[in-house]
Amino acid sequence: MKQPRHGGLHPAALVIGILAGVLIWLVWPWVEQQLMALSADPRPVVARGELAAGEQSTIQLFEQASQSVVFINTRERVRNMWTHEVQEVPKGTGSGFIWDEFGHVVTNRHVIDGASEATVRLADGRTFPATLVGVSPRHDLAVLRIDVGGDAPPPLPVGRSGNLKVGQKVFAIGNPFGLDQTLTSGLVSALDRRLRTGPDSVIDQLIQTDAAINPGNSGGPLLDSAGRLIGVNTAIYSPSGASAGVGFAVPVDTVNRVVPQLIAKGRYEPPRLGIRTDPAVNRLIAQQLGVHGVAILDIQPGSPAAQAGFETARMDRRGNLIPGDVITGLDGEPVATFEDLLGRLEEYRAGDRVAVSVWRSGEKRVVEVGLMK
Repeated sequence: MKQPRHGGLHPAALVIGILAGVLIWLVWPWVEQQLMALSADPRPVVARGELAAGEQSTIQLFEQASQSVVFINTRERVRNMWTHEVQEVPKGTGSGFIWDEFGHVVTNRHVIDGASEATVRLADGRTFPATLVGVSPRHDLAVLRIDVGGDAPPPLPVGRSGNLKVGQKVFAIGNPFGLDQTLTSGLVSALDRRLRTGPDSVIDQLIQTDAAINPGNSGGPLLDSAGRLIGVNTAIYSPSGASAGVGFAVPVDTVNRVVPQLIAKGRYEPPRLGIRTDPAVNRLIAQQLGVHGVAILDIQPGSPAAQAGFETARMDRRGNLIPGDVITGLDGEPVATFEDLLGRLEEYRAGDRVAVSVWRSGEKRVVEVGLMK
């Protein structure tokens, strides 16, 4: 019998190798399945640790303030042009917040403008019909009231806007695109902005912020890092209608002047000097004399302006305009238009005394005047 050559493979070993290969081929799918099953098990969770202090304060701010933010739905009456039937149809949505323990809700005027009815949904899901208490178109503010009995959400704490600084962190809570209880954050981008909302409508002293504000945020609160109300979100600047990082809010100092009057009287009446003017005459005087201000055309008898001895403009025999007094400033702040004058007067209350700068026959003088309701 011949012996295998040195280095050759023994037949028995060859058979064993072939059998092992077949066995691996048969068993491998099962082994692979078991390995895949093991890899599909959840991975162990790594402990996170404590939330950062800034995160904790933001969470606390939202949990407290969001209870006072509401979702507003409006409806309007439309007439069917074929059947002449009048029916209620959805009009729009917006945000608002609880102002006091009596169920007053502050929102934007444009949120409820043209609506025949409005409903307010609280953060806990309860929904109430709302009645309109008052509006101030100049400030784009409105007050609604809901009957919640003794179970009203807490009103938001009121802060100040007169001491805001560009760069402060701010938070907005509202219902953008109907997504209720949405929190966004950003910074105070600028102060004392002016926004023209119509041909003869301007909102002054607005807060500009880069917090994401979208349709549906209107009427919701703007808060500082202490959770205090510092403004009412009112508009965005965006060609597309979505947030572009430029939003505006009515400052809370304005809100705190206007809203109590809306609740008490249904309208806002700023303090007055008791004068009448006309924008066209103001422009004419500015062109003729180079004096930018508010020309006094008429004075209410017994008013502060009458008591101060202001002089009105008049016409000579040839029909030429003879300027009287032109108001150019209040307490050292310039006044170039009647809108400027209204905006400055709103910083005061009836009974306050202000230093009125006037131009008269080429001379400048300052007269102290009390303000009337």
